[in-house]
Amino acid sequence: MTDRALAVVRAGALTTVQDRGRPGHAHLGVPRSGALDGPAAALANRLAGNPPDAAVLETTLDGCSLRPRTPVTVAVTGAPCPVSVDGRPVAWGAPVRVRAGSVLDVGAVVSGVRSYVGVRGGIAVEPVLGSRSTDLLSGLGPAPLTDGAVLPLGAPLEGGDAYVDVAPQPAAPDELVLRVTLGPRDDWFTPAAVRLLTSRAYRVSPASNRIGLRTTGPALERARRDELPSEGMVLGAVQVPPDGTPVVFLADHPTTGGYPVIAVVRPADLPAAAQARPGAPVRFVAVRRR
Repeated sequence: MTDRALAVVRAGALTTVQDRGRPGHAHLGVPRSGALDGPAAALANRLAGNPPDAAVLETTLDGCSLRPRTPVTVAVTGAPCPVSVDGRPVAWGAPVRVRAGSVLDVGAVVSGVRSYVGVRGGIAVEPVLGSRSTDLLSGLGPAPLTDGAVLPLGAPLEGGDAYVDVAPQPAAPDELVLRVTLGPRDDWFTPAAVRLLTSRAYRVSPASNRIGLRTTGPALERARRDELPSEGMVLGAVQVPPDGTPVVFLADHPTTGGYPVIAVVRPADLPAAAQARPGAPVRFVAVRRR
């Protein structure tokens, strides 16, 4: 019987298994999780010949190295990076055939933050609540990759070969522009603070992670000093902790929180947040409610 699996030679700074996540469980205190750059993950699956909900690997900054135990088709998307097989350069953003026992190396990103490795058949770890995603906040799903770990692969789809050799992908943003709808707690801040949020440039903090994109910049002054009862949090919520600097909640965000949410980011703008590097400018642009 064919051993359909990947051995992890080099796990990298943070490599996790991700799919579309586990939405619909916030009432149980379970975050959505899933790939931070959903379009890049979906493209990796498409190029590898998988359905869009197959599990992929999400790397952070310095990639990973993998040794398949069976011949596989792989595709690397998201943040551009050098890709090689047994030390020989191969294509990024295109299907690549890797022989059993060869080493696929996904290198450090040239721009952006997160790359995605799709493998034909998908990463077949055991699903939890309908998803194979690693959730760093709750601990659900498989643990982040470690050197020497072995990941099972699913059976490839019949006729699942990609119909394109290469696909265009957006570049990582030099400036992250996030469209926001103000509220529901913008009235907890002074009018000057609300204007400040949407008129001054912030920067991506090095403390950002899968839970939230943290920022550095001018503090937002609150108009109310009393405590806010804990309430539900949504993906893209812009929460303002006591230091006054906005935090944009990403896929592994907590489902409740007690700090006021001054605005909510449009979902279409969140994939770019996954690729914004520390120090990159961030602008919040207010748009009307639909």
